[in-house]
Amino acid sequence: MPKMKTKRAAAKRFKVKKSGKIKRAKAYKSHILNNESKRPKRKRNLRKQTYADKANAKSIRRMLGK
Repeated sequence: MPKMKTKRAAAKRFKVKKSGKIKRAKAYKSHILNNESKRPKRKRNLRKQTYADKANAKSIRRMLGK
């Protein structure tokens, strides 16, 4: 059986840490960043990385070929 191919879109968005957790960036940080839409505190919090939840971890791992 041939090796599973990695989904390149997933590889660009997720990283698997040594602990096995999957690191991801937060959503809604791409546009409409003016102060009328998003406050500075909200934009600051969107910069931080977070982890994917366990419910999605299995499918993400499959996409990454791990």
